[in-house]
Amino acid sequence: MILSLLLLPSCGGEGNTNQAEELALTIRGEYLALEKLSANVEITADYGQRVYDFALTAAVDGEETVLTLTQPEWAAGLTARLDGESGQLEYDGLILEAGSLDGAELSPATAFPELLEAARSGYMTQCVLEEGEDGGSLLRVCCADPEQNPGEGTETTLWFHPDSHALTRGEISVDGVRVIACTISEFTMG
Repeated sequence: MILSLLLLPSCGGEGNTNQAEELALTIRGEYLALEKLSANVEITADYGQRVYDFALTAAVDGEETVLTLTQPEWAAGLTARLDGESGQLEYDGLILEAGSLDGAELSPATAFPELLEAARSGYMTQCVLEEGEDGGSLLRVCCADPEQNPGEGTETTLWFHPDSHALTRGEISVDGVRVIACTISEFTMG
């Protein structure tokens, strides 16, 4: 809990700050303890001159994350297994272009695990309860490197359902440019 409080120094902003901060800390604790989850994820990866759309199913069981492409159709079934240390692709020798989006390790294949890592341990810079597209409320949590100025480095924005605590959306920006946008459905914990 002390670590969680240290990672939440300026989780402020618009109204309902205290409620948003408390909810963000509760969700962080749940995601830290989370052993299993599954979800459907739609990913848009923006490489600047090229934009790709992917859809995949995600299953997390302990340290292993299994991501299986469902779209594009020609690559459906391609599976990535990530264990925190390494990863491997499985599918009849097919190689899918999914290079780095930040010059390091961020790619469409690592986007969902990166969102989960931000939910578990990202340095929270802002927590706000806001109205969602469907008229309901969402908790928006922004995470960034505390050593960087806003708009510099990698910044992650997460949206959670305030009742179920399900991750519903996520975006990753590098130097102020959004390179990953995810829409998450059928998010199931446990």
